[in-house]
Amino acid sequence: MLSDEALHERLCRGDLGAFDVLYERHARPLFAFVCRHLADRHEAEDVLHETFMALLREREAGRAARSFRAWTYQVARNLCLNRLRSRRRGARALAAVAATPTAPTADHPERALEARETAERLRRAVERLPSEQGELYALRAGGLSYDELSAVLEIPVGTVKSRMHDLVSRLRQEMAR
Repeated sequence: MLSDEALHERLCRGDLGAFDVLYERHARPLFAFVCRHLADRHEAEDVLHETFMALLREREAGRAARSFRAWTYQVARNLCLNRLRSRRRGARALAAVAATPTAPTADHPERALEARETAERLRRAVERLPSEQGELYALRAGGLSYDELSAVLEIPVGTVKSRMHDLVSRLRQEMAR
């Protein structure tokens, strides 16, 4: 039975069968590790796949890891930390939006109630967003322009516009629930 490092070297030389063996060996324990960090199965699945995608990107760079297992856990941990940071940024942006005074006055308690209910539905909808969209929402709610979003996310402005369109559509769907 080949070591993980030997399989990784074979993968770097183009043997995709080695990838399958590495995935089979490490996916389950790595998934459990990520689940403990994120406490969200769907996000954990995303992080697991991102970790193995990083392995394939490393293969293309031709770099072999000294300790394959340690490397995969380090990548997974960093991806988890990024997700958790993104959640916190989203929560802070949402809190800032919720703290913004609303237009309804004491003369119109029905409008004030509607505004609070809408804000609560929006908060729940934002919590259900995938992390990429949640981060985009947080940045935009923080007042960044499309040009600034483009610079921060290192993507073209057209991509920002497309993602914002998808974000708005997703929020409308989520709020309709």
